[in-house]
Amino acid sequence: MTRMVVGLGNPGPEYALTRHNAGFLTVDLLGDNLRANYWKDEAGSAVAVVRFGDDDLVLAKPQSFMNVSGGPVKKLSEAYDVGPEELIIVHDDIDLAAGRVMCKRGGGHGGHNGLRSIHEKLGTDAYLRVRVGVGRPPGRMDPADYVLQPLKGPALEEFEDTIPTAAQAVLAILEHGIEAAMREYNAD
Repeated sequence: MTRMVVGLGNPGPEYALTRHNAGFLTVDLLGDNLRANYWKDEAGSAVAVVRFGDDDLVLAKPQSFMNVSGGPVKKLSEAYDVGPEELIIVHDDIDLAAGRVMCKRGGGHGGHNGLRSIHEKLGTDAYLRVRVGVGRPPGRMDPADYVLQPLKGPALEEFEDTIPTAAQAVLAILEHGIEAAMREYNAD
């Protein structure tokens, strides 16, 4: 069986350390931990394939901008014959407190344009998710400006400290299933 983990983010160094790139950073860490030693350009994404138990695990970072990431996700899902139940999307979430990680199956896009694009292209929202909390923007700051703001100092440290938890949540889904991962990560 083939399973896939897609981290959402924006390509380019100017976006590397922004809240919106939580998915990219999580997939990078998984790649390091699972010894992904070769990344290739495929279907508009940076892709590495590793073994995880008896399965092939596709790690992917769409290289389109976040708002149109559904196209690469659909192409990769078709290329590797991965259904929604074997697809894990890792993304930033302003509706979760900074530092919080939660797992989810399906549900609406909640205004997240990357998820909206994936919903539209796949025709379903039944895939699995790891939501990386980044908190709400302060005051009247535009949410788009907030998630695209380069991080530094304590805000960057707090954000980077969340990424290993997100990677562990992905592994919990892969090893024990979404229900067990939800029990572990969604409890207060």
